[in-house]
Amino acid sequence: MTKQFHGTTLSDDALDQVFREARSYNGWLDKAVSEEQIHAIYELTKMGPTSANQQPARIVWVKSDEAKQQLADLAMEGNKEKILTAPVVAIIGYDIDFHEELPWLFPHTDAKSWFEGDEDGRKQHAFRNSSLQGAYLMLAARSLGLDCGPMSGFDNDAVDKAFFADEPRHRSNFICGIGYGDASTIFERSPRPDFDTFNRIA
Repeated sequence: MTKQFHGTTLSDDALDQVFREARSYNGWLDKAVSEEQIHAIYELTKMGPTSANQQPARIVWVKSDEAKQQLADLAMEGNKEKILTAPVVAIIGYDIDFHEELPWLFPHTDAKSWFEGDEDGRKQHAFRNSSLQGAYLMLAARSLGLDCGPMSGFDNDAVDKAFFADEPRHRSNFICGIGYGDASTIFERSPRPDFDTFNRIA
């Protein structure tokens, strides 16, 4: 039976950990992230909603020194050290042909047929929903006591060739360092706008 949590609010400490006090880190403490932790992040990430349960994200968890060096070589100068020192870096990618998995991921109807013959539409859906899944990944990592450092600033085509060579229909979206953040590597939090600055209720 599905549990109902209507009206339940997380504690202030939990909200601080995931949102208000969480930061994007530029450097990391020398403390490992285990494969068990990686699996735990994914087990939460996959529960976040995507359109028709598309689950288009394809994630490579870059953990070995060799793989981190390979990724760093394909990144802009300012991101190289962030990649090399992170305990693990997640490459959040997406599958252009995600619709092939819909018969079992969304069995309620013939959702696969919605996307057949429409590669441009699939690319839009895959990018949008993998971006959502990347955000869920960061929230999951923070919920489990880890810190994140999301990045663009890398050669997407080169990363695709290096890390998705066996899956030519996969594309990289963004990358995210995961570990225990070094507070000395961040500056003061940048401004956050009040509600009325960018919002309206119609």
